[in-house]
Amino acid sequence: MKKTYHFLVTGLLLTIGTFGQAALPDSVDGQPMPSLAPLVKRAAPAVVNIRVNQTVTGSSVYGDEMFRRFFGIPDQGNGDPSREIASAGSGVIVDAARGYILTNHHVVKDADEIQVSLFNGNSLKAEVVGSDAATDIAVIKVEPGNLTDLPIGDSDLVEVGDFVIAIGNPFGLGHTVTSGIVSALGRTGISRDGLEDFIQTDASINPGNSGGALVNMRGELVGINSAIISGTGGNVGIGFAVPSHIAGSIMRQILDFGEVRRGLLGVTIQTMDAESAEALGTELDRGALITGIEPGSAAEEAGLRVDDIITGVDSKRIDSNRELANAIGLRGSGEDVKIEYVRGGKSNTVIAQLGQQSIRNIGGASIHPRLQGAEFATSETSAAGGVEVIAVEPDSLAAQRDLRAGDIIIQANRRNVRNLSQLREVAEGSRILFLLVRRGDRQLMLQIR
Repeated sequence: MKKTYHFLVTGLLLTIGTFGQAALPDSVDGQPMPSLAPLVKRAAPAVVNIRVNQTVTGSSVYGDEMFRRFFGIPDQGNGDPSREIASAGSGVIVDAARGYILTNHHVVKDADEIQVSLFNGNSLKAEVVGSDAATDIAVIKVEPGNLTDLPIGDSDLVEVGDFVIAIGNPFGLGHTVTSGIVSALGRTGISRDGLEDFIQTDASINPGNSGGALVNMRGELVGINSAIISGTGGNVGIGFAVPSHIAGSIMRQILDFGEVRRGLLGVTIQTMDAESAEALGTELDRGALITGIEPGSAAEEAGLRVDDIITGVDSKRIDSNRELANAIGLRGSGEDVKIEYVRGGKSNTVIAQLGQQSIRNIGGASIHPRLQGAEFATSETSAAGGVEVIAVEPDSLAAQRDLRAGDIIIQANRRNVRNLSQLREVAEGSRILFLLVRRGDRQLMLQIR
């Protein structure tokens, strides 16, 4: 009697008869066997492996013995306040002619050196063009030439149940392809402070897949793989990708303006719930209640008022203040949005042209690798402008270069600096920075090398 064996191999159940019959048939009942191979052959060359070298200080989480063992980081002793570590991630070439690659912010954050490995085995040095922590999207650049890019699809057309594949560099193994379906859309609450509208998928996503491609069956990029939920650190079938329409918008803003110009409605809000609805004498127990409006803001210009309840943005339902913050924060400044709201029990609609959020504090490593450990913001106390040092971590690289909280940077490499954008412009591509700093009633020059 012939025996039949069943093996589970990378998600495919193979039924194998006698030895020598293990190969899958080319066809069944005259029909060719379905395969994702043609799709993978088109998409895989656009996905790259990213290796990041960075310097972490003694105060970093990597200084903890448990984390060193978990991530395989060697113990370099307690005498050196900083250490070099390497990490791996993925990226997607989206503009071969100019060498632009989309990846995650957390993949290249605080990078001293970025090395990109192409599908053909070639290795290229990359630099960060711009990065946005709130959406976890970054744009890096390599020298163009013999690159293959992936067309960006419309993630707004993605539906639950669509088949997708994920391509990336899990656990540093190199190019790996997994498949699954779209499990859910519009997922939020994954990170505490981020702006989120994730695509959820059960295609296997593991550490190292971050920044890789989520691809539809037409071979289009519909998401940048970003996060997983797991109790073990490995895949359990719950992965999240930043939709391509968000990643593409962030990329365009970085390339057009050198920064992300996030939309601003200009309201303070709180979530409407059953208790609030009862207190206000309304049956509407969802949405975002406007409790304050900034003078001259987009909200005031559009005619919104305190006590209005916002229930939708561009026909997307809004149930809470977090959902409204996401919906507005994921739009760019100057964009027109349709605001649906309730006033006095009646539903209304208005078009608001969003203003621009002011630049928040940013980490020093996003300006220059040797400014790691410092926080900066455009000075609001100096009439002449400048960049203020908001905080400096003890024993950090910035602290070692005598940068102190309260310092105001007024020149970089003898060029006047009035805001963060100008400081980043000077610092871009500069290995050495001479910073003219005002500290109290005196000035001094610091060398950042």
